[in-house]
Amino acid sequence: MNYWLFKSEPSVFSFEALKAKGKAGTQWDGVRNYAARNNMKAMQIGDLGFLYHSNDGLDVVGIVEVCALAHQDTTTDDPRWECVDIRAVKDVPKPVTLEQVKANPKLAEMALVRLGRLSVQPVTPAEWKEVCRMGGLTPAP
Repeated sequence: MNYWLFKSEPSVFSFEALKAKGKAGTQWDGVRNYAARNNMKAMQIGDLGFLYHSNDGLDVVGIVEVCALAHQDTTTDDPRWECVDIRAVKDVPKPVTLEQVKANPKLAEMALVRLGRLSVQPVTPAEWKEVCRMGGLTPAP
């Protein structure tokens, strides 16, 4: 099991919008950064991630699951850009703010702190567990 963090501005695509897509989920398209694309190419079906509302909100608000492996991003004809499909799993009961993440010494090396602009980033198992704890969730395996 690998863990990830997906960033989206809630005014562009919110966790509520993802939940509305149901079990089928949706492609995580429009990513035009090689590191973020490579992260998606490394994902496996069943991997879990946080959905983080960027710019407006600045908090982890939901848990998502990868439901389709990397494939051509249908928003472009450029074969360099691939994406995965994700679906909503559950809300984070107490959204975890960027301020809280930055204040937690256990999360000092988290990509969210170090690589603030990366839209799709890895999360270590220890970081996953800590953010889940902070958000009022029992961490998944």
